[in-house]
Amino acid sequence: MEAFGQFIPLILIFAIMYFLLIRPQQTKLKQHQAMVAALRRGDQVVTQGGLIGKVSKVVDDNEVVVELGEGVKVRVVRSTIAQVLNKTEPADA
Repeated sequence: MEAFGQFIPLILIFAIMYFLLIRPQQTKLKQHQAMVAALRRGDQVVTQGGLIGKVSKVVDDNEVVVELGEGVKVRVVRSTIAQVLNKTEPADA
């Protein structure tokens, strides 16, 4: 029983670390993955490098083409998109 009493502070520290660090990071990662999965043509995005552009084409599950200016198109890995500024509305069917 005495040995178990010595492990209680370690267990409490791990529980606090889980709720303060690990769990919020996991929810943030899930939100980012959902945002990146929902990208479509016409969305205005910001990359992690600070470039602002509009998604002009979805190449595949891993890449999109972002138009930075007139005639300037760049292939970008989806996971490097940091933020979606303006979402486009879906077309009426």
